Amino acid sequence: MDADQMQMNGDRAVAVLLHPSRPDALDAAVGFIAGIAERGFTAHVLAEAYDDVSSRVAQQDIEVGLLGARNPGLELVVVFGGDGSILRGAEQALPWDVPLLGVNLGHVGFLAELEASEIDDLVDRVDSRAYEVEKRLTLAVEVHDPSGHLVWESFAVNEVSVEKIARERMLEVLAIVDDQPLSRWGCDGILVSTPTGSTAYAFSSGGPVMWPDVEAIELVPLSAHALFARPAVLSPKSTVDLVVSSERNIPAVVWADGARTVDAGPGSRVRLRRGAHDLLIARLRPQPFTTRLVKKFGLPVEGFRGRG
Repeated sequence: MDADQMQMNGDRAVAVLLHPSRPDALDAAVGFIAGIAERGFTAHVLAEAYDDVSSRVAQQDIEVGLLGARNPGLELVVVFGGDGSILRGAEQALPWDVPLLGVNLGHVGFLAELEASEIDDLVDRVDSRAYEVEKRLTLAVEVHDPSGHLVWESFAVNEVSVEKIARERMLEVLAIVDDQPLSRWGCDGILVSTPTGSTAYAFSSGGPVMWPDVEAIELVPLSAHALFARPAVLSPKSTVDLVVSSERNIPAVVWADGARTVDAGPGSRVRLRRGAHDLLIARLRPQPFTTRLVKKFGLPVEGFRGRG
């Protein structure tokens, strides 16, 4: 059944993604699929989970669709897992401009909306569309070889890093912002982060936490040997070029969200700018980022002597 037929029949569809090796994710996903099937929804899953999910729901006479390159009339992508699973889910949701709703089964779930213990009313909320959609800036990344040819492109929800491959040698990278050279660093690498990623790798590397509704791009040198090696917050309209030095003949590796990667030899240029698609995150209830930050990091908000 294609998307047009589904709309004519009044059917509604969601994608259900899950961590492929976690039994708790499978259990939660199957329970959710059974619940939305009673409301007339069709669930679509990726090939990696199709056999496990379909065999479980078939016992309840429920069929699931196989999620491919085409958007089968989806209104929501629901992910069961930690932030890593949610980032993988963004690969499906981003090009389709479909909201992503995460159910946290991990440890620190900044992107997740629900904890595993809070999914009882998830079916009702999805059925009634009782959620708001939050937009998050993303990055588009291109890697060009020394002759200027495009050799790789991807996207990032959290960050893109250009890092050294050889542990014993320092990488040399020239950072260029809006076609103006900023600094040449001898370093372990350079990180370019979104506000969403500011609580991830960038945070661990000494970058500032940015509230997710701030539209900005964060530039963080990694263990740079320089007097000026502080993180910098740039305009969301900025273009960042990271040029791997050809003088020292030291190759680099480019990572997008720690999931997609390509090698970048000496003389390569990594270009980053704001992505064409924002990540859309479904929020079931108002929860200020400050509250989320305090909860996830266990920040002290009482006096250091405790309550009287």
